[in-house]
Amino acid sequence: MPFIGTQPEVGGYSVLDALTASATASYTLQKDSANFVPNTANQLLVSLNGVIQKPGSSFTVSGSTLTFSSALTSSDSIDFIIAMGEPLLVGVPSDGTISTAKIATSAVTDAKIAGMAATKLTGTVSNARFPSGSVIQVLNGEHSTAVSNSDGSFTDTGATVTITPNSSSNKILIIGSVAGETYSTGSDRGIKLRIMRDSTDLITQTYNLYDSSDTSQRISQVIIKDFDSPSTTSATTYKIQFAKTGSNSIARVNNYSSTSITVMEIVG
Repeated sequence: MPFIGTQPEVGGYSVLDALTASATASYTLQKDSANFVPNTANQLLVSLNGVIQKPGSSFTVSGSTLTFSSALTSSDSIDFIIAMGEPLLVGVPSDGTISTAKIATSAVTDAKIAGMAATKLTGTVSNARFPSGSVIQVLNGEHSTAVSNSDGSFTDTGATVTITPNSSSNKILIIGSVAGETYSTGSDRGIKLRIMRDSTDLITQTYNLYDSSDTSQRISQVIIKDFDSPSTTSATTYKIQFAKTGSNSIARVNNYSSTSITVMEIVG
């Protein structure tokens, strides 16, 4: 016969694991060998020695522990315990009604998100998710306009990069490539390069430039690199500077090719 109005929900009825009576009043409720916690004692149908017990007076429930009003003996028989009122049909929840607290811990497994569209997997991956030594950020800067230096002090090559580390424990690898040239008729035919982190000199090196086709002009592509620990998550600027060595009349960069600087953030 059809129902008028909302059709009744179908309840879940579970026969719990058998219990053996002994000289105690308390027993652990289990279903399929796992502890079972009813919402209330009124949810249980308990038969003891062929008599249905009254919830609240004949027995109580706390967590998964059922306690009879008095201790039993081994001659008593707990015939069965049925848990009733476990809803199977809960209907369709209204939009926005399922809160975080309603989702059990670890309920969302890998299988539940397998095949999820890439557009759903957004956001920033925590630095802790990457193993030590992983490169998580790479930035590059170049400068191609020629710059000359004739007074011996350090001058910017124009190549610079600003990076914001994800963690203060991460390292920064800096690699600079500089096309340098010098003009000299003496034996000192070098160029000095240094890597700066903001106003801090990280490393300074001197390079001997050589070109057998010209006894006065010396050109070469040189590399300078450093492994830095800035210990910050604030924006940090790295740049390459150069200077002529003692007897050179002039040093110049970027005339034949550009100067580049590459910085890599590495998980520490």
